Amino acid sequence: MGCDEQFLEHLISEDTLQLLFEVSNSSNLEESLEILIQNAKSDSGRLDLASKRVLPAVLNIVHSLTHASHNHHHHNSVLSLCFKLLRNLCAGEPANQGSFLELNGVVLVCSVLKSEVGSSGPNHGLLRWGLQVLANVSLAGKQHQHAIWEELYSVGFVSLARLGSKEICDPLCMVIYTCCDGNPHWSRKLSSDDDGWLIIADIVRTASPAGFDEDWLKLLLSRICLEESQLPVLFPKLRFVHVPEGEVTESTNDQFSSDQACLLRIISEILNEQLRNVTVSNDVTLFVFGIFKKSIGVLEHATRGKSGLPSGSAEVDILGYSLTILRDICAQDSVRGNMVDAKDVVDLLLPYGLIELLLSLLWDLEPPAIIRKGIKQYENQDGTSCSSKPCPYKGFRRDVVALIGNCVYRRKLAQDEIRKRNGILLLLQQCVTDEDNPFLREWGIWCVRNMLEGNEENQKVVAELELQGSADVPEIAALGLRVEVDQRTRRAKLVNIP
Repeated sequence: MGCDEQFLEHLISEDTLQLLFEVSNSSNLEESLEILIQNAKSDSGRLDLASKRVLPAVLNIVHSLTHASHNHHHHNSVLSLCFKLLRNLCAGEPANQGSFLELNGVVLVCSVLKSEVGSSGPNHGLLRWGLQVLANVSLAGKQHQHAIWEELYSVGFVSLARLGSKEICDPLCMVIYTCCDGNPHWSRKLSSDDDGWLIIADIVRTASPAGFDEDWLKLLLSRICLEESQLPVLFPKLRFVHVPEGEVTESTNDQFSSDQACLLRIISEILNEQLRNVTVSNDVTLFVFGIFKKSIGVLEHATRGKSGLPSGSAEVDILGYSLTILRDICAQDSVRGNMVDAKDVVDLLLPYGLIELLLSLLWDLEPPAIIRKGIKQYENQDGTSCSSKPCPYKGFRRDVVALIGNCVYRRKLAQDEIRKRNGILLLLQQCVTDEDNPFLREWGIWCVRNMLEGNEENQKVVAELELQGSADVPEIAALGLRVEVDQRTRRAKLVNIP
């Protein structure tokens, strides 16, 4: 046995060591903890270790190490093993979760976290495992959640979020989400007082460069930004970088920050994955539309995007993600198969000039690559067009077309507006393959189908365009339609191909 082990075992009571050595069939502390960590991975193992009172013994070790007269460098590795074992013991085992609470485990683990965060070089692994212990304990119910919240809200949560590590933020989000899930008033507190906003903003600032591996951040932001409609409050708080008090920072002229782009990216992913389950309020919808309108200015100086989203430019990403969020909000009725909730969302946006804005964006864009190649004189020597704007990211045109397609789905008013603004031929021209816009053709066909469905006036315009040869593209046949002249009235109409 080395001097490190001797020193540690001198700190820990003989009874505690004896119990662990017997249960693990080992005579070395670290080896014993490693064996028990493995044993505690199964339900039956956890139950067996609960009956042998292993959890109180492990809490004794943590207590001994944290109250030692001086911090020995070997402490952290044993503390880490203790936390991993406590995490496994408390994974869904009520007996262990109960003992943990009764024996003041929450206060003990939180005190280790607080002193570690305050140290000159915090051990991120130790902090992660400590938070995982609390996360598993928080699943046991309101009493456990209350004990954790009392210890860590708000200074503890803020200091952990500010470490800027996704290894720490993932379990931190789980702890916060689980506590709020059982106590809705904390959820409201989190999104109503300044301390709460500091926590959420710092978590998003961590996710912005570092990303995240687990879904807890999405669950947390879905609740706060969408269910509680607080996106309009959080978004502006991410405008400026957090600066410690007393420091001065140069203000930036950019309209948007990368942290704001990160928030919209996560909200866009949530909507895309949870299209059937998440309902977005009118306030949030109008707020996102406002961001979209503001972000369009980036097209004045944008170059042709070399990738899809994220593009590497905060301003372009804000444009793209606000567009995809609107696309998915407006898709909800067709996905859910009802015309009650989401119909109101599109009807809400139409008077604000949504269709007019989207058509003008399409008019201003350079033609798809397949058409550009056919018009040699179209481009200048540097590959830019004379007056048209390039797609700022791969997929921008497709996303605009998709949003229009979702707006005109079984909505006579929106369909008619396309016709009145001379947008029918423009939309027919989007039914082509385009290397800068994956799936443009499929979205174009979906859009044209929705624009024509149940709308005789629009069908008549398309039929006349085809008779004139103006719509000499295969999109109409792709819709399963063809133009026919009615023998009685001599008027062209669209009919289904048998």
